[in-house]
Amino acid sequence: MAAHNLVLEARSNTVKEISKRFGFLDCRIAKATALEEDARNLEQWLKNGFHGDMGYMSDHFEKRIDPRILVPGAKSVIVFSQNYYPSIVIPKESYQISKYAYGRDYHKVIKKKLKAFMAELNEIFGPINGRGFVDSAPVMEKSWAKKSGLGWMGKHSNVLSKQKGSFFFLAVLIVDLDLDSDDQSKDLCGTCTACIDACPTDAIIQPYLVDGSKCISYFTIELKDAKLPDQFKGKFNDWIFGCDICQDVCPWNRFSKPHQESDFHPKDQLLKMDRKDWEELEFETFNELFTGSAVKRTGYEGLKRNIKFLPNV
Repeated sequence: MAAHNLVLEARSNTVKEISKRFGFLDCRIAKATALEEDARNLEQWLKNGFHGDMGYMSDHFEKRIDPRILVPGAKSVIVFSQNYYPSIVIPKESYQISKYAYGRDYHKVIKKKLKAFMAELNEIFGPINGRGFVDSAPVMEKSWAKKSGLGWMGKHSNVLSKQKGSFFFLAVLIVDLDLDSDDQSKDLCGTCTACIDACPTDAIIQPYLVDGSKCISYFTIELKDAKLPDQFKGKFNDWIFGCDICQDVCPWNRFSKPHQESDFHPKDQLLKMDRKDWEELEFETFNELFTGSAVKRTGYEGLKRNIKFLPNV
């Protein structure tokens, strides 16, 4: 038994060393088992209608809670974080887009890494069955980040790391390779309510519970209606794509350090845009600025809708 544990530990150490070479911020491991508590929480969250028009959140429920359905014979879930904290931000006097969308679409960047990572695991350990996921499949990445010890779930429902804050993407590899698992992190939010107090739409209805249908990110990205709800007029604080307020005010993000991923650097033109530039944004300029960007998800008309919704436009 001891020898077996040493083998698992050695494998896990190898996996983590590889992750450093790929430029991941952190890498932790959890056993591939059903997420029973998370399943109950998700079911209640959906019943409350907190997903709004995000119907996909209720699809493939069983797959979301059990990785062994996605990858038959799965034994381990390898969880990665990828830093996106920028060294320079859009000026406060301009309209704001979430920091995660400054550069190239993270799905494309990280999926490419996971594919190469999986190929390297196969070279080292022999044939392995596995799949990589980056926020676009029925996988509860935040739950796996918590279970693997990569961080804890903050009161704003984002994953927090004591050493690294929360400005990072999450990705997972579900594999049929037996690995040593890491211990779960301790919740260090304490009595702090900075994120709850700062949310202008009161989307964080209680600690650790977010009504997604009231979040600025939901309105500016997920909601496809031609008109945004009038009751939220004047509450977007200049955000036209996504929102970072709950992360910006979090004390743990004083430990965030600028990323070194060239694909996530913003174009100079984006940083130079003032309000007038945004308000007069043409379709051609939109395409130049955001080709290959996550901002494409809301589209040109969606972005214009978001800008026009702000009270000073």
